[in-house]
Amino acid sequence: MEQILSNIKIQINERLYVKDPETSTLGKKIIQESILLIDSIGFEEFTFKKLGEKIGSNESSIYRYFENKHKLLVYLSSWYWSWIEYRLVFAISNYSDSWEKLKKAVSIVAEKVEDDQKTLHINESILNKIIIAEFTKTFHTKEVDQENKEGFYFIYIRIINRLTTIIKEVNPDYLYAKSLASSIVEGALHQHFLKDHMQSITDCSLIISPTDFYFNLIENVLKK
Repeated sequence: MEQILSNIKIQINERLYVKDPETSTLGKKIIQESILLIDSIGFEEFTFKKLGEKIGSNESSIYRYFENKHKLLVYLSSWYWSWIEYRLVFAISNYSDSWEKLKKAVSIVAEKVEDDQKTLHINESILNKIIIAEFTKTFHTKEVDQENKEGFYFIYIRIINRLTTIIKEVNPDYLYAKSLASSIVEGALHQHFLKDHMQSITDCSLIISPTDFYFNLIENVLKK
């Protein structure tokens, strides 16, 4: 699986960038350093001017790749969910048992991510931290309906639909498969955030992971 994943080029909606950052050294540097900078100072404080200073380039060179920082964040999120989707698809491909397939899928979307050494300019572990902290900001905007029509969140939605399909395989009579699937994907991020910042309102800890919680949830909710 690792060899197959290393040869896959992740496809991102072309509306998210002016120039594909994967096509140049500078573009890859923008992606690499934007991840590190957003993780360091947060998305609110992040600007193209600060990123330009970080990479030793002027602000205008970044605008040649991205129209604004919102689209850059959506790009990073789309890359992350594409990477998660590839891992999910290959991970469940050998499972015939629906329960085991669902548990594996849940573990992929809910687990804490380790860096993939094959993607040298993207640290998935740090990107995961950004997704946990900042992902909802990509669609909690006034433009969400139009951006959704343009396919900005297509990959994220596709992951939820894949999870929905597996849930229906486990229990075709369960009426809320989509709501459960979206709650798992979004809720896992929220539980990771609470575990790291508001431990008084979550049971997740160094011992109990969000994956453990969602395993328990699906086993109780989907029992026939």
